[in-house]
Amino acid sequence: MPRFQVILLVGVALAALLAVALRWLWRQRGRAATTGRKVLIGAVSVGCLSLAVLLEGGIELLWHERPNQPATALDLRIIDRADALLKNEASWNRNDDKVCADDKAAQKWSLYCALETACIEVIGRYVHTRVALQEARFAVEAATAAKPYAGRLMGFNNEPGTRFADVKQVLQAARERVKSRLPAQP
Repeated sequence: MPRFQVILLVGVALAALLAVALRWLWRQRGRAATTGRKVLIGAVSVGCLSLAVLLEGGIELLWHERPNQPATALDLRIIDRADALLKNEASWNRNDDKVCADDKAAQKWSLYCALETACIEVIGRYVHTRVALQEARFAVEAATAAKPYAGRLMGFNNEPGTRFADVKQVLQAARERVKSRLPAQP
């Protein structure tokens, strides 16, 4: 199941749980409050606050994980630059640690560090949720049948079965997805 759908299902479950808890709290008003009931009301109230915080974070994550986000020419430039950094197999670092300073010094890039560096070069800062990077993550999911990596870009890059051609194919797929959603040029 794609990550978007999992997050959506968890979010719906959290929202339903929060609604039930809030309804129960609402029904407790006006009732005699014994010590046990006060403790339970306090615990449910804290639980509601926790659920609300989790739900808010989940909504933000869901927002960034949605497919087919509007793309810009900058997203295409980011992918093209990452592709250029990974010019041949000798320029590929297959042991990603998400610390890109050593990649930059050695001029050997992991998939993650190539995209991070390209993002910084093109827009001046790294934006984790930029469409170009999300599309690369979605391309990894498609290429690996949504294998559950802790970090999709790093996990795919470090997978023993991943070849340089696979990394280039992920970048090409991301490029095509971004290019297909660019606004038509006059």
